[in-house]
Amino acid sequence: MLPSSDTPLYNHPLPALEQWLLTTGFKRVEGEPCRWQLHLAQWSAQLELQSDGLKIIWSKDGQTTSRHFSYGLSRTDMEAALLAGP
Repeated sequence: MLPSSDTPLYNHPLPALEQWLLTTGFKRVEGEPCRWQLHLAQWSAQLELQSDGLKIIWSKDGQTTSRHFSYGLSRTDMEAALLAGP
């Protein structure tokens, strides 16, 4: 079960973070447990769970945009940022 959506990500146990990523549409990269991918019609994203936060790289039309987000963000805020795309 997931903590409430306004809970900072650092208060989510790892299985809850993984469940959230799956329900958001991300798929784990085989053989790389900290890396996840999301493919949408307009863009794709690679997400990496790092010790100090989430790294996201969006790709669209041959261009990439990279950002680093703190685990201090709530799940709602993080999801909005991730799905907003590049």
